[in-house]
Amino acid sequence: MLDAGIADCFACPRLVAWREEVAVTKRAAFRDQDYWGRPVPGFGPADARIAILGLAPAAHGGNRTGRIFTGDRSGDVLFAALHRAGLANQPTSVSADDGLALTDLRIFAAVRCAPPDNKPLPIERDTCAPWVHRELELIRPTVRVVVALGAFAWQAWWPAMTHVYGVKPPVPRPKFGHGRLVSQPGVPDLLGCFHVSQQNTFTGKLTPAMLDDVFTEAKQRAGI
Repeated sequence: MLDAGIADCFACPRLVAWREEVAVTKRAAFRDQDYWGRPVPGFGPADARIAILGLAPAAHGGNRTGRIFTGDRSGDVLFAALHRAGLANQPTSVSADDGLALTDLRIFAAVRCAPPDNKPLPIERDTCAPWVHRELELIRPTVRVVVALGAFAWQAWWPAMTHVYGVKPPVPRPKFGHGRLVSQPGVPDLLGCFHVSQQNTFTGKLTPAMLDDVFTEAKQRAGI
């Protein structure tokens, strides 16, 4: 089973050490909680028509709750937008058992373990790539659009696309940008979106209206 395999991965020593250290030291606000402290699987139905490709779990978000984008400020912004778009049944995501369900959407990350300073190394991205490939193969029959959250996910998409679909990236390779669309025959459309990090949402670089525009576009292109 894909999720079980991901959760049992110990391939990157630096990430393993960090995720486990965070799970022991904890944040004061969560000191009474048991942290997940393992790689975080994808979330959402296997027949999704839209995929969201993120960066990595947050140290005190997904690394704590065991579900991607759950229990942190980034998730607060993302799931509120997904709820407005009709892709999530509720606007909040606080724990793995809170009843959240996604429709026509699967979310997964380029790197499955929380990295120090939210910055995975290129070797860690490459080591984790087979899990991305497996996620894409899972939803390949139905997925029509991939939303890349940030430049890191945008860059991670190209080798994954080539591995799963056998299609090479355009030359020159398109640069990341919010709302940037790349459409190629035989592969899902790629749609860029600024990451839902606090750095972007608190400064106004990414607004709720900008997120709404991205998911409206994604739904139209996915036929939803």
